[in-house]
Amino acid sequence: IDVGVMKPFAAGTAQETGYKSEDVQILANAAKVNDPEDLINPQFFPIPASPYTAMKIANILEKVNVDLVLQNFKKLSKLHECILVEGMGGIMTPILKNYFITNLINDLNLETILVTRNRIGTLNHTIMTCQMAKKSGIRIKGIIINEIDLDGYAVDVLKDDLEDITGVSVLGHIPFFNSLDVDQIAKVFETKFDLKILN
Repeated sequence: IDVGVMKPFAAGTAQETGYKSEDVQILANAAKVNDPEDLINPQFFPIPASPYTAMKIANILEKVNVDLVLQNFKKLSKLHECILVEGMGGIMTPILKNYFITNLINDLNLETILVTRNRIGTLNHTIMTCQMAKKSGIRIKGIIINEIDLDGYAVDVLKDDLEDITGVSVLGHIPFFNSLDVDQIAKVFETKFDLKILN
């Protein structure tokens, strides 16, 4: 499958080489794409905050431009069979005062996969996210558990709890890795994930 990637809004300290956003660089490398940065990441804010907050406190001349994101998504969609869009923060991260990630998901007409971690407190965050998605008319196709904490919530228990309470299937979990290895992660998806749920 020819997969394109997009991170509509990114924030943080700009990298000295490659894409400004480290997240965008990782996405592009994993998908093996070399699309122009302004297509993959239409807006980058040089401060680790939501677009709404960054625009207010960083004295940024460039304003948040949702229309640009929507236009670039259409352009990317013509270049690839499908597009993986990475969000920013949580589902209620403000892009504008009255425009959130939920609005962007709906405007892009996307189905969603929720990635959650195995730290204590994740059950609360994930349940609230699922409820807000449902309220916003967003369909969550599945949940992925990212095991970032070896001392955190037991993954098998978390899986059972999430499926029981949210009614959303857990597609699988990514085990803890000491360093990012795209090939290792790809192997996990091939062998440990129930991707039939996505059809």
